[in-house]
Amino acid sequence: MDSRYPFQQRRNTSSQDNLDRFIPNRSAMDFGYAHYMLTEGRKENNISVPEVISPSTQAYRKRLAEACNLSERTRILAFKNKPPSRLQLIPKQILSPPPLSKPKPSIPKTCLRTLDAPDMLDHFSLNLLDWGTTNVLAIALQDTVYLWNDSNSSVSELVTFNEEHGPVASLNWAPDGRHLAIALNNSHVQIWDSIANKKLRTLKGGHRATVGSLAWNNHILTTGGMDGKILNNDVRVRSPIVETYRGHSQEVCGLKWSPSRQQLASGGNDNVVHIWDRSMASSNSPTRWLHKFEEHGAAVKALAWCPYQANLLASGGGDGDHCIKMWNTHTGARLKSIDTGSQVCSLLWNKNERELLSSHGFPQNQLILWKYPSMAKMAELNGHTSRVLYMTQSPDGCTVASAAADETLRFWSVFKGPATDKDNEPFANFNLIR
Repeated sequence: MDSRYPFQQRRNTSSQDNLDRFIPNRSAMDFGYAHYMLTEGRKENNISVPEVISPSTQAYRKRLAEACNLSERTRILAFKNKPPSRLQLIPKQILSPPPLSKPKPSIPKTCLRTLDAPDMLDHFSLNLLDWGTTNVLAIALQDTVYLWNDSNSSVSELVTFNEEHGPVASLNWAPDGRHLAIALNNSHVQIWDSIANKKLRTLKGGHRATVGSLAWNNHILTTGGMDGKILNNDVRVRSPIVETYRGHSQEVCGLKWSPSRQQLASGGNDNVVHIWDRSMASSNSPTRWLHKFEEHGAAVKALAWCPYQANLLASGGGDGDHCIKMWNTHTGARLKSIDTGSQVCSLLWNKNERELLSSHGFPQNQLILWKYPSMAKMAELNGHTSRVLYMTQSPDGCTVASAAADETLRFWSVFKGPATDKDNEPFANFNLIR
């Protein structure tokens, strides 16, 4: 046998007869008779051979049964009912790993608080509510702008305009949370220092009609008027108008800059959504839009850029359309459309989860939380008795404020805060012993 090839069959090199290691001589055995006696012989003769047990064996079995608390006929190994489960000293849910799927969060269906907002204008195209980065909420009630500080629940009056200039048409906080832009009915736009309670400058001459939409992009203040024009104003220079966007044939209802600050979305009373790109902007001539979306069947005021997916824009149509549409602003493709059943006035993305909140007018007058991308309805928040025209989000992204034509300002704890490492620990729900 060649040792280089293991696991080969061994050859028989013995000269002796083939022998079995258990049967000395196979030729002397009668296999047929042996098989018959083992299988059929006892059945035919019905032979029952009694078991012969010696007295000492019987005595031993009796003592063993008494010691094991068994009767003489009890078998130690026998089929019985399932034994009772042993007592667990540690609960199974502690030893087992946490589930992969997150538990369904409970969403409060009632608001946290309700504040009176008398003289709130019932106008779809205006934007009269905004929450700044310093946790101060600004709201315009007719001719007066009020500041509500969420840290101490204090309210102060910033400014009241006379009838010649008012009422206030829109307002928007600068990224620093200190400076507030206020647009008036006479087409003027004022910049205010909220801490010093002082007006810094007035932008005028760019629009021929009321400015209903404002949006900051660092030091650039974008204004949208009822004349259909959109202007980029550099508030640092004497002649502020640096870019002009022309595309809407009617008043501009909504303006929103993307998180990258490179694209601007505008919605108008002409049922159109435009996407403008800063790389295409020109100071010498009006800039042409990058995309033009014409699928809405009513005015578009509600606009919201997704905070975690680049180039994803949500838009909502007014009365007669009722639809929320998702757009890819890179390709210009419509990704999704859902009929909400009522006028869409405002949209807000959850900063920490894949959720979208919408506020509605006729006929439901409610807030609806949607799961993205399935757009399954997660909750309906009721409380307002008239259309919910304005909605804004706290700096931490957890609280939403809504203002309606019913002259109330309501606060909702609808969004969950950012997840922490402690939330993922298996013993996070148990109190520490020390």
